[in-house]
Amino acid sequence: MATKRGALIIFEGLDRIAFPNRSTEIGSLIDSYLQRKIEFNDHTIHLLFSANRWECIDTMRTKLLQGYTLIVDRYAYSGIAFTQAKGLDKNWCQSCDIGLLKPDLVLYFHRNKQTNSLSYTGDERYETKSFQDKVEFYFEQLRLSSSEQWQDINVLDNDNKNMRDKESIQNEIRLYVKDCINGIKNNHIDELWKDN
Repeated sequence: MATKRGALIIFEGLDRIAFPNRSTEIGSLIDSYLQRKIEFNDHTIHLLFSANRWECIDTMRTKLLQGYTLIVDRYAYSGIAFTQAKGLDKNWCQSCDIGLLKPDLVLYFHRNKQTNSLSYTGDERYETKSFQDKVEFYFEQLRLSSSEQWQDINVLDNDNKNMRDKESIQNEIRLYVKDCINGIKNNHIDELWKDN
């Protein structure tokens, strides 16, 4: 009997929630850019983030078909939301990632929009509240228009004043991931934003 393929699960959200793969050649360029050590125009850095995803695609496909479930920290949706927040066209942003592996589940980590309790001030580029608010708006647009399965995970507690404890967030993630893995019916892997 053939091995059932693994699930592709994506973690998405605002800054301070995830990070790119900085261990590759392209990832090290992105890291230098985020730390303000080098400059790129908005189109170039978007293409580098996309290339960072594409350079991992063959390994990801192989692992999925071997039955491994992959949990990926940021994916094409971050690229679109962050670059749209800088004023670039959604269709152009999306075109760079057409054909990537289509996720089985996107876990969207967010905060309640009405709260200001999380600080986004940091040393890296994009870590300002005004920019993160724009990014959050574009994430919401992506989530609402997406054909992929998204699940929202609010990182704040019920009163929206403090971060939820790690264990409660982990338990929520586990439930979604377990359901996703159990829902894999065949070994076919769809491609992102292509008619399948």
